[in-house]
Amino acid sequence: MAAWTWRFEKADGTEVQPAVQPEEFTTQGDAETWLGEHWKELSEGGADQVTLFEDTSEIYGPMSLHAQDAGSAQGS
Repeated sequence: MAAWTWRFEKADGTEVQPAVQPEEFTTQGDAETWLGEHWKELSEGGADQVTLFEDTSEIYGPMSLHAQDAGSAQGS
């Protein structure tokens, strides 16, 4: 069975330890759901972007953790 994992990086691509330790996910959806629940803590903890892997294959990334908090949530 495949394992889905995130790599946490600074903006320059340097790998960093995440503020919230992820589990090893069995589906891409589980990995994405977890990221959706923890991205703010991860961003505040020093990760700027993430890359998703299935075993050793890069699926997508790097994806910024900062873009998600920009937008209409900031106020009326």
